[in-house]
Amino acid sequence: MGNRMTALVIYGDTSGSITLQANATAGTNTLTLPANTGTILTTASSGQIIPKAGLPTGSVLQVVQTTKTDTFSTTSTSKVDITGMSVSITPTSATSKILIIASLNYGGSYFNYYCDLLRGATVLNAPSSGNNPCTISLCGIYNDNVWLIYSGNISFLDSPASTSSLTYKLQIACQSGGLFYLNRSQRNNSSDSVCSSTITAMEIAA
Repeated sequence: MGNRMTALVIYGDTSGSITLQANATAGTNTLTLPANTGTILTTASSGQIIPKAGLPTGSVLQVVQTTKTDTFSTTSTSKVDITGMSVSITPTSATSKILIIASLNYGGSYFNYYCDLLRGATVLNAPSSGNNPCTISLCGIYNDNVWLIYSGNISFLDSPASTSSLTYKLQIACQSGGLFYLNRSQRNNSSDSVCSSTITAMEIAA
């Protein structure tokens, strides 16, 4: 029987060494090294980063969020920006998808509110026809419920095909005669609550 190597020691140019030690188990295993330059990740090291391009489909690559803690109000029957409810993200890959999640706390009066999610000037996930098309229709609050605060949520998976900075925002319109408040009730007295609202953008590897 010939000599058997139990470990391979690689010495550094100036000092130190690395020992490759096979497990003491039966059978033969093969370790294939990639044909490119890079760093091998180990479980014992800290500060190591897996390149984003090496992450599997569905991985979250980055997350950004805007939280609006002050109030906003409008009586407009045409879509207007909800001040402070926007978030910007720059995708690392043109194939990435962007998951947008928005949570609104609102009060007001009279019938419905029509809310749009936009990427820049492009309305997302709204019907192409019909009455009052919008991304989400928020439930109206009648005048005898002026102390109530309702919650509305939007989620949408966008495919922008871009590596430029993207801004996602919310717009709102009231049914004629309506009044919309973000983060507070219409009455807004000392016994009523105030809230915050958020919009979040997540880059998803695709």
